[in-house]
Amino acid sequence: MIRAMSPRELVSVLFFLLVILTICGIEVVVLVRSVRNRARGLFARRILFAKPALVIHALVLAIFACLLYGHFIEPRWIDVHGMTLYTPQLSETGFRIVQISDLHCDRTARNEERMVRIVNSLKPDVVVATGDYLNDLAGLPRLRQTLGQLEAPLGKFAVTGNFEVRCWSDLDPFEGTGFRRLERETVVVTKGDDCIAISGMGYVPSDASTEPIEGLNGDRYDVFLFHTPDLIEDVSHHGVDLYLCGHTHGGQIALPWYGALITFSKFGKKYESGMYRVGDTVLYVNRGLGMEPRPAPQVRFLARPEIAVFDVLPRRQ
Repeated sequence: MIRAMSPRELVSVLFFLLVILTICGIEVVVLVRSVRNRARGLFARRILFAKPALVIHALVLAIFACLLYGHFIEPRWIDVHGMTLYTPQLSETGFRIVQISDLHCDRTARNEERMVRIVNSLKPDVVVATGDYLNDLAGLPRLRQTLGQLEAPLGKFAVTGNFEVRCWSDLDPFEGTGFRRLERETVVVTKGDDCIAISGMGYVPSDASTEPIEGLNGDRYDVFLFHTPDLIEDVSHHGVDLYLCGHTHGGQIALPWYGALITFSKFGKKYESGMYRVGDTVLYVNRGLGMEPRPAPQVRFLARPEIAVFDVLPRRQ
């Protein structure tokens, strides 16, 4: 499924491809000229080893090295990103929330087994999943097995992503997994004398009208799950303390000093990945664990797959 890019994203991608194609095109010209000179009995080395040609050779080698790294290494190099958040809404007990997102399970396995080992070793109280679970129907058994193996004594909660809504609306990806699908509802999770609330809403397009989520309470620590960051500037006015989402993949391909080329968010690069504070709400945009299906490039570059860990602790007065 191809989603529309914003004009800025389209320009960024076209410029990036133009630079790559230009470098490779110059390399081809240099090689062709050197072969012709050699065929004529001239010195091909003068062309191949001229300083400008050496620069082009180095750039081409760097491009291919990045492609190999982005295809074979980074997609399987999971980043476990831990954060500690303090709140006066807890008195004695802390909660550990582990977030996974954008598994994009496909015909072949990628990060599923490794993800289960990592998440369970973190001993979460709650596991939350924020959408886009499946690329191919053949991956459904693996998806359900993976989600079912995750352990969280206080509950496992999930919301749907755009892939579930647009491609797999007739499937229940959570059947038999122990995950509770949240659809405009709030669940209160209790530990000791303290509690937090997990609210969630299934994916809707950024331009769709949305009704307020029932059950939000300013006197309690509220976690809100949605697939994209597109609701943050509305939800932040309704008492949400922690907004967890995914969708952007951190661009999946990011550039040094520029970041994500594509986010498919209405906010563009404003909330491309990581933590942001929007009003009184902490927003976290997870880079996800999988990759967009073909024909999207099957690479990750400077956008490692991730598992996010949030330790929500009492703030001592």
